[in-house]
Amino acid sequence: MVAEMALRPRAVVPPHTNPNLIYFVVVEGGGFVRVGDETARISAGEAVVWPPDVVHAAWTELTPMRAIVVEFARPSATGPTAPEALLIEGEAVEPVAPAPADGALVPKPPIDPGGRKSPEQEPW
Repeated sequence: MVAEMALRPRAVVPPHTNPNLIYFVVVEGGGFVRVGDETARISAGEAVVWPPDVVHAAWTELTPMRAIVVEFARPSATGPTAPEALLIEGEAVEPVAPAPADGALVPKPPIDPGGRKSPEQEPW
């Protein structure tokens, strides 16, 4: 799974665990992250790895932070697996085959940039 996470000032992703390996890549702003017992400041252009089953968290203070979150699902013992394997930190892991797609996209929400439009009428 790949997702974008946007945190406002004073936002908190409370400490929790996840059974999957996660890459948290900050693309704008900054804040703090926790991995196990370690806490570090993080800013745009930096990333952190949240290992499976390790307590992790993220939060901001006075500035917002946007991050790309990449989650690598563990292979299921009963589900289909691909013949290829991922090499993660020296350990071969077989990825779970993707679920069949129905071919539909989720509609995009309208973008309101506050009346600021480009000369080409693009919404950004």
